[in-house]
Amino acid sequence: MGDAEALLQFEVDNRAYFEHWINAREISYYNIGSVRNAIEEAQSDTESDKAYQFLVKCDGAIVGRVNLVGVTRPYFNKAALGYRIGEHFAGHGYASEAVKLVLEMARLDLGLSRIEATVRPENRASARVLERNGFVVYGIAKRSTHLHGVWYDLMHFERHLEEGH
Repeated sequence: MGDAEALLQFEVDNRAYFEHWINAREISYYNIGSVRNAIEEAQSDTESDKAYQFLVKCDGAIVGRVNLVGVTRPYFNKAALGYRIGEHFAGHGYASEAVKLVLEMARLDLGLSRIEATVRPENRASARVLERNGFVVYGIAKRSTHLHGVWYDLMHFERHLEEGH
């Protein structure tokens, strides 16, 4: 909760940059009360083993976020990975390192076996983050996401977390 104001500022500062790649948040998100509510929901999701959200910081400043959502147990022991790095911090390795750390935690601390992620083919930088972290494409969904009046394909990635995979 101590990061609420900094998180709001991070989201406001990077809003246009993020909305180029993903659907926009509701306008009502961009106030301190909504961010605090989102943090409370995230904490509740962690306590109930539904999702895990992490801030990426450099010298105390928020440079990005990494999320594991849709945790599915038992049998599958999987989650979906998402991440966003602020515009001025992109291309400096923060996403690759943060994803690496979250994958280690997912395997060692959370007992997850499979992590999935989706990326638009046009977002080569994001695809490279996944590839650097051992993800492989297992399919492409044609015309599967609608953004700014245009249909886009999505590449589906997977990573198995067992030792040696």
